[in-house]
Amino acid sequence: MSVLRFAATAAALVALGFAAFNAPPRAQAQEKAQEKGQEKAQEKAKRPQIQTTKVDGTDNVYIFRNGNHQAMFVVTKQGVIATDPVAYGRPTGGADYIAEIRKITQAPIRYLIYSHHHFDHIAGGKAFKDAGAQIIAHKNAKKRLAAVNDPNTPMPDRYVGDNTTINLGGTALELRYLGLNHSDTTLVMRLPREKIIFIVDTIPVGTVPGRGMIDMYPIETEAFMKRVLAMDWERLIPGHPGQPNDRLGTKKDVEDQLKLLQVASAEGKRLGQAGRCWEPGEKEFKLEGYENWPGYAAGLPFIARRYCGLWGRGT
Repeated sequence: MSVLRFAATAAALVALGFAAFNAPPRAQAQEKAQEKGQEKAQEKAKRPQIQTTKVDGTDNVYIFRNGNHQAMFVVTKQGVIATDPVAYGRPTGGADYIAEIRKITQAPIRYLIYSHHHFDHIAGGKAFKDAGAQIIAHKNAKKRLAAVNDPNTPMPDRYVGDNTTINLGGTALELRYLGLNHSDTTLVMRLPREKIIFIVDTIPVGTVPGRGMIDMYPIETEAFMKRVLAMDWERLIPGHPGQPNDRLGTKKDVEDQLKLLQVASAEGKRLGQAGRCWEPGEKEFKLEGYENWPGYAAGLPFIARRYCGLWGRGT
């Protein structure tokens, strides 16, 4: 009897192995994505909540990370240019950011630049304002910030147009508005000497876009990315850590994101013009070739919703 039992067990294990081996490619991809997601979660659990790193090859450019949000700051002889407090839901986030800057320099913080008007990146600016920093944002941000009047997000002291340069202590930081994208207020910040740009949310590095798809301008974002590619730069600091290993982006990453959006748009157009949006189009929506990208499972519903909105509703 025990021999029979053993044989039955062995047969069952063989059958399970055969089934797993012959699982549909999409199922296998989802399993791999889940495994990668678990590994990523474990890695994040080991990381400190707050971390500051100097950008390799530079003397004065730093990345401040708080959780899964990050900002750039530049130290000069005459003071500091900081960006995005990234303190939404983090009551001491602005002060924590300043404390990190103070580990590097005691120079005054002259400027705090809002990358765009979304609070998950710019909330927490009061600590900078209290420290004497001038807050700068694109002119389109004024009406949006004023309408909401968030107590954790001070109104800017200065609004800039589409092409402004901040000069401080021998460092030039260009602030460029290149049109609609993830928002209508996004400033592309470029350090021409270092050939570094800082762009938040619109161009993820090595990962599928996520919640930021909700309010993006899909067609205009493609034009925005082409304008970014035409600029002179070599490395991109994203507003969220790049994948893998917090890496910086390259022009290849922008090209990859542009292609992903074009594939997503074509899929949304196919489903939308067939009358399948919202349902069942959103459930059928897929991005072939991107199943193994980090963030695919989490980001796909947002991508599907946005492109069904575009091609199924004209919005």
